[in-house]
Amino acid sequence: MTKASPTLHSRPNTPSAETLSKWDREHQIHPWAAMDDWRTYDNMMVDSAKGIYFWDADGKRYIDGPGGMWCSQIGYGRREMAEAIADQVIKLSYTSPFTNATEPSALLAKKIAEMAPGDLNNVMFTTGGSTAVDTALRTMQYFNNRRGLPDKKLIIAREKGYHGSTYLAHSVTGKERDQSHFDFETRLVHFLPDVNPYRRPEGMSVDDWCDAKVADLENAIARLGADRIGAFIAEPILSSGGVIVPPEGYHKRTWEICRANDILYISDEVVTGFGRLGHWFASEAVFGIVPDIITSAKGLTSGYLPLGACIISDRVMEQMTGLGEASAFTNGYTYSAHPVSCVAALKNIEIMEREGILEHVRAVTPHFQARLKALLRFDIVGDARGMGLIGCIEGKGKNLEAERTLGARIDAACEELGLMVRPLINMAVFSPPLIITIDQIDEMFDILEKALEKVSADMAA
Repeated sequence: MTKASPTLHSRPNTPSAETLSKWDREHQIHPWAAMDDWRTYDNMMVDSAKGIYFWDADGKRYIDGPGGMWCSQIGYGRREMAEAIADQVIKLSYTSPFTNATEPSALLAKKIAEMAPGDLNNVMFTTGGSTAVDTALRTMQYFNNRRGLPDKKLIIAREKGYHGSTYLAHSVTGKERDQSHFDFETRLVHFLPDVNPYRRPEGMSVDDWCDAKVADLENAIARLGADRIGAFIAEPILSSGGVIVPPEGYHKRTWEICRANDILYISDEVVTGFGRLGHWFASEAVFGIVPDIITSAKGLTSGYLPLGACIISDRVMEQMTGLGEASAFTNGYTYSAHPVSCVAALKNIEIMEREGILEHVRAVTPHFQARLKALLRFDIVGDARGMGLIGCIEGKGKNLEAERTLGARIDAACEELGLMVRPLINMAVFSPPLIITIDQIDEMFDILEKALEKVSADMAA
């Protein structure tokens, strides 16, 4: 396969890469930019992409290990996607979702209801994952206000969980907030301790660890009071926290506890939804639960356009309606159910169904996970974990300072060899496009092994 960019320098009158980088540093604020040196950032100028690869402004090719931001399911450069988007732009680029419906949004809502588990048949479209989570949490608040339970509003979340960067979504995010000067809601949120089996005490079995993590929820309910807790929000896999897979049985047992205590169970499937684990949704198909609410985004459109969805059960909707008084559900966005984004989602689902991408994920997952586990042979790798086409290597260094640089070291070594991964302190995570082949999986892990050899040698020197 050629390493030349398919579109490099194809646009006339384009400023040089150096000029674009200069303007980027001077004028654009990137997500999670460090405010002490943001104007000195040297972000890669990405020029084009095709399949599982992208090219920088110098024409160097990289495997897109993170799959964009956990979202590039069908890969890049799909002409039929571009044509579907263009056709919808010409036909109807926008109409107000507050007063109008469109064919794309009605078709997509129906399709998602068919794909979602159980009685999750009601879809509110949002602009992305953060706003889908905000919508889910506001739904819980509205739900309990309508039921005459105004004090039942506390939210239980988990350490290492990530749910977004809007106010409520950020507030229920349990990732480390070192050096953060943003405000977040503290009165409504209670965090359960880390569920990562890798962090269990020495000598403790995984089954005993699961019992302890379930007890964390039971103890929190006993202490806070079920009559004050409105929701438990949980990612099936804590993705940005380091691809943490809770112990087997944990999800089912915590769901049962929530149902027994009239606590809404919100499954945040922004990452795991739309094929990452080989199913449209992982909650029931993989973990055996039917949540009250599912949030989704990312893979819904394969990143071609922004769109999120908050999917609510009939059980919840029926308790919010028909109470004999008028009450508007005052939640929504200018770009909710955007017709062009909905067309992108429909085309994405069509491609995934036609090409059997869910079946493909299930077929290649054993090889992907076997190559991942094989990385444990490196002394600097403490854990290699994942599920489906998502993985993480967690490094261990000879001291804390060395350990905290491991993710960046692995990232730099991989980048030099033509692979992008996402560094997280002492971890590197990856979730490549779902169309990745066995040969490409080998290409990716061959590079990872070479990078680990280099980092191991550098740290030993």
